[in-house]
Amino acid sequence: MRAPAPRYALNDGVIEAAQAALGDLLIESKDAVGEVSLTVSRDSLVAAMIALRDTPGLEYQQLSEIAGADYPERAERFDVVYQLLSFTRNHRIRVRVTTDEEKPVPSVTGIWPVAGWLEREVYDMYGVLFDGNTDLRRILTDYGFQGHPLRKDFPQTGYVELRYSEEAKRVVYEPVSLAQDFRTFDFMSPWEGAQYVLPGDEKAAPQAAGAPTPAPAAPAPAQKVEPKADVPKTSESTATTGSGQPHPGNKADEKPADPDVGPGKGQNQ
Repeated sequence: MRAPAPRYALNDGVIEAAQAALGDLLIESKDAVGEVSLTVSRDSLVAAMIALRDTPGLEYQQLSEIAGADYPERAERFDVVYQLLSFTRNHRIRVRVTTDEEKPVPSVTGIWPVAGWLEREVYDMYGVLFDGNTDLRRILTDYGFQGHPLRKDFPQTGYVELRYSEEAKRVVYEPVSLAQDFRTFDFMSPWEGAQYVLPGDEKAAPQAAGAPTPAPAAPAPAQKVEPKADVPKTSESTATTGSGQPHPGNKADEKPADPDVGPGKGQNQ
């Protein structure tokens, strides 16, 4: 029986094909948690993307996402991550380059025009520059925002935030003030099994992988119902119940009084 999910290509041979197509442009490759990731030279990013798109056997025609990641302890602290999809083989691959606050990353808008807005988002959130993007404007400027909020060392206190005030019934500007505990990062994914108890899960019982969410409630214990009467009421014959006898029919003197009709003048007097 075929699985309901569409067929997709396995990772077998993908890294070897990428190594042959990219050559010296490829810095690192790995196959982890079922996903292939390639790290390529920043200056040769456009050439590497064209090779991944046009090489038979690879054919990653679609750019589906660009994201950033910040590692402040590194000299080139930013990762710019590209998600590529092959319609021909139904396979996904991840390509990344590294950079810092000053070195621009070559824009891939000449290959995929959709990259224009995605690169603009990465610039807005992390401050990464893209060489060749003609519309690299801030997105949050309209709100008076300063700085790049997804940097790990972004100072969350001292800036001004915008919010709607129920008290004032209008939009107000006020200084940002957040607890510093909010900025504790461990780079662990709750979806891949974090090694700590998530806030709010302290009382939840551990479950096996694949268990339904929320967990089904425990069944209520069965209760034995005792009869209230000591001796069950029974009928010995039809003479006591009238079963099987013809119905006498409705009679005029048995008609119930109509509660909506009041007594006439002189009645019941």
